[in-house]
Amino acid sequence: MATNVASNITWHQGNINQNDRESLLNQKGVVLWYTGLSGSGKSTLANAVEERLYQRGRLTYMLDGDNVRHGLNKNLGFSPEDRTENIRRIGEVAKLFCDAGAIVMTAFISPYKKDRRAARALVESGKFIEIYCAADLKSCEQRDPKGLYEKARSGQIRQFTGVDAPYEIPEHPELAIPTHRISLEDSVDWVIAYLEGREIIPSERDSQQSAG
Repeated sequence: MATNVASNITWHQGNINQNDRESLLNQKGVVLWYTGLSGSGKSTLANAVEERLYQRGRLTYMLDGDNVRHGLNKNLGFSPEDRTENIRRIGEVAKLFCDAGAIVMTAFISPYKKDRRAARALVESGKFIEIYCAADLKSCEQRDPKGLYEKARSGQIRQFTGVDAPYEIPEHPELAIPTHRISLEDSVDWVIAYLEGREIIPSERDSQQSAG
């Protein structure tokens, strides 16, 4: 990682601000931060929520853990230091999408509380929604959709969260969804209801009235 820090830089504020963009889009820019063990359903739920929001005319963007490591974070490994840098970069990218007025979803294990707190601190209060996919280790290991737990147990993968690396459970997430016990559809309904209740998106009824 680069050791030189840029200096003599100044933040330039544009003429159009976040409130302007949110007004144009008729939604609030927020970060939906999905966290949980590998196999807990983070990406599955985030993609399903994005699809539902798209059907309702909402502007969204999805940042998936594996996808980001193909480009932006391809130089990072899985040491504690690299995991922290991985989440720091994602937090900064999510902040930009949030400022653009989008509903940005991140699906990362993000195992450390301090890293999730740092990502939360980047955006205004109320714009970071931590969604804990609360499937337990046994359920995630039984699913093991990528075969990663098996490889970790056999020693083929080192520093794997839940096996030989820790996962720090969120203490006060906005939502804690037992993804191992309820259906995907019900999980999506739970997230959408939260967004409507917080007036991040119009209710379906309000949207229909506006269209009419």
